[in-house]
Amino acid sequence: MLLRPSLPFAVTSTLPLCSRLAAVRRRSSVAAATGMAGVSAASPAGAQIGSFLSKKPYAPPSWASHLSLAPSHIFSLGQFPTPIHKWNLPNLPEGTEVWIKRDDLSGMQLSGNKVRKLEFLLSDAVAQGADCVITVGGIQSNHCRATAVAAKYLNLDCYLILRTSKLLVDKDPGLVGNLLVERLLGAHIDLVSKEEYGKIGSVALADVLKKRLLEEGRKPYVIPVGGSNSLGTWGYIEAVREIEQQIQLSGDVQFDDIAVACGSGGTIAGLALGSKLSSLKAKVHAFSVCDDPEYFYDYVQGLIDGLQSGLDSHDIVTIEDAKGLGYAMNTTEELKFVKDIAAATGIVLDPVYSGKGVYGMLKDMSSNPAKWKGRKVLFIHTGGLLGLYDKVDQLSSLAGSWRRMDLEESLPRKDGTGKMF
Repeated sequence: MLLRPSLPFAVTSTLPLCSRLAAVRRRSSVAAATGMAGVSAASPAGAQIGSFLSKKPYAPPSWASHLSLAPSHIFSLGQFPTPIHKWNLPNLPEGTEVWIKRDDLSGMQLSGNKVRKLEFLLSDAVAQGADCVITVGGIQSNHCRATAVAAKYLNLDCYLILRTSKLLVDKDPGLVGNLLVERLLGAHIDLVSKEEYGKIGSVALADVLKKRLLEEGRKPYVIPVGGSNSLGTWGYIEAVREIEQQIQLSGDVQFDDIAVACGSGGTIAGLALGSKLSSLKAKVHAFSVCDDPEYFYDYVQGLIDGLQSGLDSHDIVTIEDAKGLGYAMNTTEELKFVKDIAAATGIVLDPVYSGKGVYGMLKDMSSNPAKWKGRKVLFIHTGGLLGLYDKVDQLSSLAGSWRRMDLEESLPRKDGTGKMF
């Protein structure tokens, strides 16, 4: 099995440079001591020429080796490890620290948390001889766009079933946000109304398209909504190993809690299961941006049962409702929050997932400060930046100001590098 070297500074450190260089020299001994084997998520996919987009043998973490459906191979699609750094959010409870894991920087055209699941799912698709993939989502689905990118990387055609409003289902969906990328990539897009989606369901819709493609002689592989099935859950089981390695390399940071937005269930299933089984032992808090907590407890239970974990979802994750007006719908207050966090910290949150997740987390911290007092919290930023482009009309009154530059007519000309006209 391959062991690729870990990046040394994945967790931002305040140590002086000489100490950090010493940590680099200790890196190989740390890896040996922790028994890392197989393809490690804390290994830079682009470190070796030709390793990106290649198929690699995979060995699960030792603490997850008893789980079912452990894949034998994985495609290197992302840029891992993603960094962890301290996040100076305002108005935290006394002694509380929030850190952020930047899965929004996972690569693959801003594909966020979707990359981790697709590394496993598309490896299975190729192993089964698929020549195309089918998946389903909302009209601005990050998962669908990520699937379109990954499929094209691997020379597979991509078919997307996108849910939109009844008024727009017969019209050109346009080129805003994720749709622009999908259409540039040549993804095949089928639109259905929300009413049709609710009546028929995502599984039946995918089956209809799969049957048509089979009749045409194609070999389709169906990926569920959000990539959230038991196999896709391995993406965030592996992410927990990555976090473990980053902590081991840093030596001075331990997390009490992990917080993340929840939209389809696979990310929280992997994080919660991994945290429970590994040395991490952090309490996982999920903030659901659609459906309700009980739905996700049941769905996560199905995912971890598929891995034969023997655990109860209620024991490994706490799920709270953060959907507000509904999936992909925002109040002015929520969008102002996204704007204020960007202006205060430089971190841009998407309005559908992490924006609502952080909003829900800080709201809970304000309502229940004793629950969070003195704790170190790791928030997982799952990406979704392109979703902001679908909110430009709502954001226009909230965004930063501009002005015409005031220039004196007598200002002498002085050229810089390049005239730019």
